[in-house]
Amino acid sequence: MKKILIYFVQGLIITVPVAITAFVFYKIISIIGSFVYLFGTIVSPIIDPFIVIAITLSLIFLMGLLGSSIILRPLFSMLDHALENTPVVKTIYSSIKDFLSAFVGSKKRFNKPVLVTINKENNIQQLGFITQEDLSELKIAKGAMAVYVPLSYSFSGNLLIVPVDHITRVEASSTEVMKFIVSGGVTDIDD
Repeated sequence: MKKILIYFVQGLIITVPVAITAFVFYKIISIIGSFVYLFGTIVSPIIDPFIVIAITLSLIFLMGLLGSSIILRPLFSMLDHALENTPVVKTIYSSIKDFLSAFVGSKKRFNKPVLVTINKENNIQQLGFITQEDLSELKIAKGAMAVYVPLSYSFSGNLLIVPVDHITRVEASSTEVMKFIVSGGVTDIDD
């Protein structure tokens, strides 16, 4: 019975991340597909899904291109401002926007991986990322930094205010360190 439970848990560990990723892509593609199918079958029932996927990828690329153009950047800024100031919508929109921009884009926040000494006596350490090196706006004395410590198998974490002498910079890719933390230390570190 114990082996059956172990195999079941291993199956969940393999299946759940793949299923969630597939579900998100499926939803995006089905939303765009519903707009495309308003005009009827494009070519044939076999080829249509591939056309919808190509249209989806093209639209995402086009949005990135338009968002970085000088002409349409003010329009996207106005839309961003409106979403940031709309009650209820702003909570969801700003959370997703901040979360994504922390990993990709020009405002990456998790790009300084560190090792934080939690317990000097027993040399217990935890991996995290420096998010702020200057905390003077919060009236916190110099000599401390804000370190975000993600939790394994989760998109949440803890923000710690850590003395500088308890922080050691990690010479590894921030992406690899994040994968290592989120996987609970079971993923391989690529060179």
